[in-house]
Amino acid sequence: MSYNVNDFDSLEVTNNDRQHVWHHLTQHKPFEKNDPMVMVKGEGMRVWDAKGNEYLDAVSGAVWTVNVGYGRTEIADAVRDQLVTLNYFAQTAGNVPTALFSKKLIEKMPGLNRVYYSNSGSEANEKAFKIVRQIAHKKYGGKKNKILYRERDYHGTTITALSATGQFERREQYGPFTPGFVQVPHCCEYRPQEGADTENYGVWAANQIEKVILEEGPETVGALCLEPITAGGGVIEPPAGYWARVQEICKQYDILLHIDEVVCGLGRTGKWFGYQHYDIQPDIVTMAKGVASGYAAISCTVTTEEVFEAFKDDDPRSGYFRDISTFGGCTAGPAAALVNMQIIENENLLKNTEIQGNYLKERLYQLMDKHPLIGDVRGKGLFVGFELVEDRITKKPVDESVVMAIAGHCMANGVIIGRTNRCFKEYNNTICLSPSLIATKKELDIIINALDEALTELGNVS
Repeated sequence: MSYNVNDFDSLEVTNNDRQHVWHHLTQHKPFEKNDPMVMVKGEGMRVWDAKGNEYLDAVSGAVWTVNVGYGRTEIADAVRDQLVTLNYFAQTAGNVPTALFSKKLIEKMPGLNRVYYSNSGSEANEKAFKIVRQIAHKKYGGKKNKILYRERDYHGTTITALSATGQFERREQYGPFTPGFVQVPHCCEYRPQEGADTENYGVWAANQIEKVILEEGPETVGALCLEPITAGGGVIEPPAGYWARVQEICKQYDILLHIDEVVCGLGRTGKWFGYQHYDIQPDIVTMAKGVASGYAAISCTVTTEEVFEAFKDDDPRSGYFRDISTFGGCTAGPAAALVNMQIIENENLLKNTEIQGNYLKERLYQLMDKHPLIGDVRGKGLFVGFELVEDRITKKPVDESVVMAIAGHCMANGVIIGRTNRCFKEYNNTICLSPSLIATKKELDIIINALDEALTELGNVS
């Protein structure tokens, strides 16, 4: 039986979906009375569902992934040609697209030199955690095995990745967690901790990491895992002075700095990687999502040569990284990633992201002047968010139902926006925007106008 993407019965597809598909992050009870949304087509920044409804996608596939937009035939053609030539061979051997993409990627990441392939951001972070743990055993007698993570950051959906996630609701009902993961305080300047030095909050917040290290014992801490800009936890850009102090602390205590670029990577913030805004040198960088813009599954765990060299010795049983990822050997991912990166270069999308990102924030500040519900606007490039509050003085967050209503209003008017989604006890109050890097002012105006209408209609909801 052949399958034609353009030949389907919408009613049959919808019924099949309702009866057999278990959707991500979805309470399925409403499906008993309402049709599930089924997407069937994408082009540029727009998608269409099985009922023929058209939407402007302001979140790049709902999870900040489709960086270069939908319908890129050049990526699809490259993947097709590669799969016909060689679709798969275990990554114990090399292949052409992996070798070519690795070199091109490393050229964008000075100071890093080795790429380990897998198929999702969660898995990329798992590889990083395993690297840290194995180095602890090889170099420190197993003692330097703890991994620090930051409150409000997210690092993946597996049990160990959740062990390194600072979001209460995402972790709820999944314990017990992997031991050896320790939380450090967040760095949200809009909501500083009690007793914080608000004049020098960035340095103060970084020093709280040092405080945790000293409490745990520096000899027990192997790595610090952070997002360059907190994504699903509220689009939180670290304040001035934060990253420089973090780098100093890691060097002082011989701690590997692991930057999770799964969301920010491949141009989202206006540079190839989010950390490159802050003049720091990580030891490990993980990435997924925008690496191939969703055209094929791929993730990368990138390290310095020094980290790589830690796994080269004469022991035949432990002198290597004892790990494998089945679909790290699928050639579709690096083939897609190679063309994806070429598109970003050829169309100057980093510059477009910077220009359009500045315009988007300017329009959001205009909305803030008009709507008292908006308490704070933050982000970088085409990766921005704003908090909704009942009162700007107290900064009391609106109930999550208000954010859901605004997202629903925008959806009903043909614009898909994002939001913090059942992550915290009370701070599920951030609207998240991450349109594709191809966005134009006209498309950003459509997004802003939809938000304006929703805020106007629902602004009195509390």
